[in-house]
Amino acid sequence: MQKLQLLQNQFNPTSDDIFSHIVQAPPDPIFGIANAYKADTSNTKIDLGVGAYRTDEEKPYVFEIIKKLEKEIVNDPTLNKEYLPIEGLADFNKGCQKLMFGQNSPLIASGQIVTAQCLGGTGALRVGFEFVKRHIPGDVYVSKPTWSNHNQVIERAGLNQFEYPYYEPKTKGFNCAGTIECLSQARMGSIVLLHVCAHNPTGVDPTEAEWLQIADVCKRRRLVPFFDCAYQGFASGCIEKDVFAVRKFAELGFQMIVAQSFSKNMGLYNERVGAVHIVTSNKDISARVLSNLKIVIRTICSNPPAIGARIAAKILTDEKYFNAWVEELKTVTGRIIKMRTLLKQELDNLKVPGNWDHITKQTGFFTFTGLTPEQCDLLTKQYHVYLLRSGRMSMAGITSKNVRYLAESIKAVVQNK
Repeated sequence: MQKLQLLQNQFNPTSDDIFSHIVQAPPDPIFGIANAYKADTSNTKIDLGVGAYRTDEEKPYVFEIIKKLEKEIVNDPTLNKEYLPIEGLADFNKGCQKLMFGQNSPLIASGQIVTAQCLGGTGALRVGFEFVKRHIPGDVYVSKPTWSNHNQVIERAGLNQFEYPYYEPKTKGFNCAGTIECLSQARMGSIVLLHVCAHNPTGVDPTEAEWLQIADVCKRRRLVPFFDCAYQGFASGCIEKDVFAVRKFAELGFQMIVAQSFSKNMGLYNERVGAVHIVTSNKDISARVLSNLKIVIRTICSNPPAIGARIAAKILTDEKYFNAWVEELKTVTGRIIKMRTLLKQELDNLKVPGNWDHITKQTGFFTFTGLTPEQCDLLTKQYHVYLLRSGRMSMAGITSKNVRYLAESIKAVVQNK
């Protein structure tokens, strides 16, 4: 209300230029880095900003199985351009449930999972938090740090947010004690946003034992888990292991919300393929939840696009396609894991001051390097290495050809030479 009042005070309806009161908004930091990288003419430049997969030749990668299925879909004379249902493609939604909760999950059989197709992971978060605002409004606890768009999406939904201490700079690992202490004091009924795996931006994940501690405090404080799953397959390289937290919480009887994205693990970035799941206590409540979830979606995007969902649905519901996708995904994730090892080796070989074990201990697309904002600035300005000032580095931008130069550049800024 205060923001609305401020805007009303700034807007002058008698002005000849009704938009003159609008000030320039800051650029998105991640996409701003990408634009700066593109404008750089240096032959040694490295893009470690945007979390999108690149080959060892620094090229975008389209899965072979995605190419094959897209051709089949485009050339299928039985398909048309009619609207999908508000909740999306049924086969896609069923496939998403099995991938997230397990092929034989009793929750699927009992009808306790409500699923709706969304516009990527961000769309799933937006729909999920809008549903929270309308039906279970409460404080939202987010990790410190978290993906910056989390804060904006939650703010846009009009929910209060608080931070729980997630990252421990001294160990460059997970602050389990701090997380548990903070959540133990959270107001009962609050929502806690949890990264399923490959935490963005730190690359630091709880162990299975630590997940059980988080589950315990959520039970005691009656907190509502809201999982964000953007990197299934990219943490351990195993799609089953990476969703341990979601399946364990489901096994423990939690009613919860899960946002799911296929931007990374299927490379469907610009197709905007995602889903939101809401786990309820029974089938009857699920029906009521779905009816209200559809109202939320109708007012945000009306209904979702089809092509990306049809591709994903074929993969998720056909064993042959599924196996082909999993094998390709292992190759993709394997390259990122290999780059972690190579970077750690180069840093150690160069005797760069400090302990760099966290490079290989952290998982997924990103590593939290521990570099200061000033060191990151120097990396960019003097060595043409583009990364966030927080020290977050996208491992997908590292290749066998540039890893040595990157390590040398890190050594230079750490020693400030």
